[in-house]
Amino acid sequence: MNFTIRDATAADVGTILRFITELAVFENAGHEVEASQESLTASLFGPGAVTGAAILEADGVPAGFAVWFFNYSTWQARNGLYLEDLYISPDYRGSGAGKLLLRHLARIAVDKGCGRFEWSVLDWNEPAIRVYDAIGAEPQNEWIRYRLAGDKLKEFAAG
Repeated sequence: MNFTIRDATAADVGTILRFITELAVFENAGHEVEASQESLTASLFGPGAVTGAAILEADGVPAGFAVWFFNYSTWQARNGLYLEDLYISPDYRGSGAGKLLLRHLARIAVDKGCGRFEWSVLDWNEPAIRVYDAIGAEPQNEWIRYRLAGDKLKEFAAG
């Protein structure tokens, strides 16, 4: 099997949406997907987009994707690369495809002078955790991630 990785384009939004939906279903959150082809086109490829996306192909067939953005570390006074989502279709898991996509993103981080490459993983996703441990990534167990969304976000913002 021959894997290649390329930058995603607006022509890929249908594939990206399919992968997002598959990932959400895998994470038992399919009902939370609000993305559409239109919103993905605008947010990934429109004016002012702050995200990047890549498509992993196996012999020319889309087999996975990654979406990332640059964050910032005040302590390092440098950007970091934050991986929002990485997904490999079930037929290609265990083939090293995910590791290739992670290495691709690590190269982007290094090329852009980033001080960090970070992501989150669900605590029950043991196969992914094994990959992350195997590549030398270190869990940040002392941090708790918080989120405001939907009505709670709007209520808090309104005061």
